[in-house]
Amino acid sequence: MNRRNLTLPAVLAVAMACLAGCSSPSPTFYALRADDASAATASASPAVPTSAAALDVVVGPVTVPDMVDRPQIVTRNPDNTIQMNEFARWATPLKLDVGRVVAADLAKRLGTAHVSTFDGAATPPVWRVRVDITRIDSVLGDSVTIDAQWVVRPPGHQALTLGHTVAHEQVTSQDYGALVDAHDRALATISADIAAAIRADHPTVGSATE
Repeated sequence: MNRRNLTLPAVLAVAMACLAGCSSPSPTFYALRADDASAATASASPAVPTSAAALDVVVGPVTVPDMVDRPQIVTRNPDNTIQMNEFARWATPLKLDVGRVVAADLAKRLGTAHVSTFDGAATPPVWRVRVDITRIDSVLGDSVTIDAQWVVRPPGHQALTLGHTVAHEQVTSQDYGALVDAHDRALATISADIAAAIRADHPTVGSATE
């Protein structure tokens, strides 16, 4: 039987090839997005009244439960155990992404470009919206439930509007993309309730979705 001696560089090359073939998969990063339905309707809606176009809204602070305030997407298993997937991650901190999406949804629903998560970007009078997400229950292939308490503070010394929205959306596949889409729809429901509260206190504000 023939024997072939391998040199040290050859051994290292073989070892590196094996390590490359056995490397862990890269994580997939997900970002929330604003409600597509309200965007399509807004583009087809008539011109928004001047008073609505001048409306300034600041969204923040936004809070989320500690259990889901982490890079990994957190899901609940059928046996009520919690799973943090190292390979399905949020692209940005969750509470920042929630605030960004709620702000974008409100801009479309209220018909104004002056909705921000940055207080310095607004000019008085300013409407302020606080959103406290008290529960995010995500089950792959089943549903997403987001429980939110929110406060709308009108300009000046007008009375606050306190609201509570529980948004429940079905998930039709085991795909994490479908799970994130359900988060988007749930946040759109919360944003719709907040927009309705602002319109109730400011009747001249137009609606981009009605």
